[in-house]
Amino acid sequence: MPRTSRLFVGLMSGTSIDGVDAALVDIPPEGPLRTLARASLPMPGGLRDSLTALALGKATGDVLDAAGQAAVALSRLYAQVVGRLLEGRDPKDIVAIGAHGQTVRHAPGRGYSLQLIDGALLAELTGLPVVCDFRSGDIAAGGEGAPLVPAYHRAVFSDPAERRAIVNIGGIANISWLAGAEPVLGFDTGPGNTLLDGWCTRHRGLPFDEDGAWAASAAPDAHLLAALLSDPYFARPAPKSTGRETFHLAWLAERGGPAGLDRLDPAVVQATLLELTARSIAQALAPLRPDAVLVCGGGVRNRTLVDRLRALVAPARCESTESVGIDPQAVEASAFAWLAARRIDRRPGNLPSATGARGERVLGALYDTRPV
Repeated sequence: MPRTSRLFVGLMSGTSIDGVDAALVDIPPEGPLRTLARASLPMPGGLRDSLTALALGKATGDVLDAAGQAAVALSRLYAQVVGRLLEGRDPKDIVAIGAHGQTVRHAPGRGYSLQLIDGALLAELTGLPVVCDFRSGDIAAGGEGAPLVPAYHRAVFSDPAERRAIVNIGGIANISWLAGAEPVLGFDTGPGNTLLDGWCTRHRGLPFDEDGAWAASAAPDAHLLAALLSDPYFARPAPKSTGRETFHLAWLAERGGPAGLDRLDPAVVQATLLELTARSIAQALAPLRPDAVLVCGGGVRNRTLVDRLRALVAPARCESTESVGIDPQAVEASAFAWLAARRIDRRPGNLPSATGARGERVLGALYDTRPV
């Protein structure tokens, strides 16, 4: 029987606010999906500064206007990366776009999570239906609204012969636990790249520490590491989620103690932050005892971080998702293409075991500005 092809686009700009990733995914009504192509664009400096200020509550002047303008600018950037992704293809072949938007405040305890995006504008610019605002439906049902990717991870990474943890290291790190008949678990473990990138930018003027080379040039400070790991978030049971509004450089400074961080060489702080990311992930995985740890997200490019995580989770096999045939840089964008397909098909997109919602829900708001 010939395969029925249905093409969706997924868009993701994560907590690191360093760029936009797009994936073209073939999602048939039944059967395995395939990620066919990916594209990326860097986040323009001015837009990144605006989004960062909004996320940290440091925007000045008319904050509502700043948020609105940022949503418009981000949606135009999304449209650009969609155009690049679909070069040489007929847009009429695309069923819909799934776009996460940029999280600027995640507060499920107060009943909301805010992702900036102008879904109608993106639909108008691309001529395609757009599904966005995925978290609200889960939060309305009592959930954390995050992480949403475990349902997708279950669909593409499950292996009945192996207990697997999928570790996404973006600005924030999160895990999905896939172990046969056991309930799928998913939660944010804490900071991924956000503190590493922020500290590197502050002290070296670079957006990230390439291959973790700067962190590798020093040893972690045990006292600072202990102070960072004492944050109550790490001891909270799942389901749980967090974001840049919790883990930022001011949080790091507060944990530096009375003597502050000036007592330490900046490279030592970077090494400590890398150890924090690796250790917090490994501590979350320890009770699960995985056979395999599959890593995706921007953190895959940090060789020092991945090597350290590999040592901490041994004897589990620790590899990139490339080892099972999925580009680690395309996983999150592909997940939102899958979530868009779930919305189009009126099928649930959340996993209550991961988010804590009262039940499964169809997620996302649909914008379709095509002429009738």
